Amino acid sequence: MANFPVISLEKINGDERGQVMEQIKDACENWGFFELVNHGIAPEFMDKVERLTKEHYRKCMEQRFNEMVASKGLEAVQSEIDDLDWESTFFLRHRPVSNIAEIPELDEEYRSVMREFAAKLEALAEELLDLLCENLGLEKGYLKRAFDGSNGPTFGTKVSNYPPCPKPDLIKGLRAHTDAGGIILLFQDDKVSGLQLLKDGAWVDVPPMRHSIVINIGDQLEVITNGRYKSVMHRVIAQTDGTRMSLASFYNPGADAVIYPAPALVGEESREELYPRFVFEDYMKLYAGVKFQAKEPRFEAFKNVDTASNVGQIATA
Repeated sequence: MANFPVISLEKINGDERGQVMEQIKDACENWGFFELVNHGIAPEFMDKVERLTKEHYRKCMEQRFNEMVASKGLEAVQSEIDDLDWESTFFLRHRPVSNIAEIPELDEEYRSVMREFAAKLEALAEELLDLLCENLGLEKGYLKRAFDGSNGPTFGTKVSNYPPCPKPDLIKGLRAHTDAGGIILLFQDDKVSGLQLLKDGAWVDVPPMRHSIVINIGDQLEVITNGRYKSVMHRVIAQTDGTRMSLASFYNPGADAVIYPAPALVGEESREELYPRFVFEDYMKLYAGVKFQAKEPRFEAFKNVDTASNVGQIATA
């Protein structure tokens, strides 16, 4: 845990910019995860997001979760459960079209706060993508344009709570997987832990830190960087005490965006194009059925698919 990369973004525009950029580069190349502090989102605002999220869970979702547990007899299981996650979730879509107004149980304060939070996270995601471009030697804006498709990127937040679990050795909070999309921004509970990533064959805790945003690389960035950055298997371990809050916001390509290795990153150091070209929506359809399996077969599945008719270079203007 002591070595997990924690990066302060407040010095990105000062004399220590080079050092911060090197920290980001190392984290992307060697971890696939890092934790951002001093990222520009006010701590008081994050406290409000956390308070309202936890209140919404207690008021609207906790009883339903307990009823589900009782109906399935999960408190008495004697063997490992491999087809269910110990989590209570709902999903907010921000782009291309928001669904926040359509979620029936959200009160108006929570709706307003989550709209504002999404706008702040979207701006942070785009700032980070440009920092990745700089480290990769890509022109500014390349990754955002690669994600745009015809209607801009897809952006949404999975709001999750992981209640206390009586059998955490038998039921995962969330089974191991890599994220299908682009760049993920996570605001997690700072008191109840549980998130782990797989590094060098061992599970490593992602430390809960107050007011931090955890960043991780999705499958699409692995493809676009031609394997320079890799998505990493991660999971949530359920805990016996405390309910863990998790707000994971996914800045992903648009549904019709064509994803392929950046030409500038192919051919260097004799690296060939290591990944196939595909339409993001097609990748997501495949991912939906194999999320908790290894990612490599997903990439292989597209290597023999002819997407040439849909593939064009992304706009550079």
